[in-house]
Amino acid sequence: MFRSLTPAVKGLLIANFAVFLLEQVALNPILRLFALWPLGPMFRPWQIVSYAFLHGGWLHIFFNMFAVFMFAPALEQFWGARRFLLFYFVCVIAAALTQLAVQHATGNGEPTIGASGGIFGVLLAFAVLFPRARLLLLLPPIPMPAWLFVSIYAVLELFFGVTGTEAGIAHFAHLGGMLGGALMMLYWRARDGGWHPRR
Repeated sequence: MFRSLTPAVKGLLIANFAVFLLEQVALNPILRLFALWPLGPMFRPWQIVSYAFLHGGWLHIFFNMFAVFMFAPALEQFWGARRFLLFYFVCVIAAALTQLAVQHATGNGEPTIGASGGIFGVLLAFAVLFPRARLLLLLPPIPMPAWLFVSIYAVLELFFGVTGTEAGIAHFAHLGGMLGGALMMLYWRARDGGWHPRR
């Protein structure tokens, strides 16, 4: 099954798991240098990308990479590797900038890690490009179209972010990743006249 993955997705999976293994032997130095710290003495420009390769435990990386495994190959096949990677990292950076803005406004001083910002952009793109794809969830255990699943997920993220529910999760970063992905897709559609890349 691993061999059937598209090249860029395979590279993302390998990179994320490789960095996660490095975290197991040098967690504190890696977090100090590469987690996304609020604007201040700990912040470095490269952190707006590097944070997306760090994860806070086996469950964190498993669920994030499972989402990449499930949804990203369809996007790479549709767009090609170069456009997919550009899209993914635009979402990662948009999520980081959103998180920095929210932290600045709220005075939150916690670092942020995880690929979720990029993944939420991937989910949005999947729902736009394949809106009728059927997804079977665990809770509730009923199938639903991709557009509905992603819409519900986005509303929940907004609710959790505004109400402060599930503290410790960067809900606004997730929404920022979706916003960055939406803007990127709208730009491509306006430039190319559709969702397919211009040949």
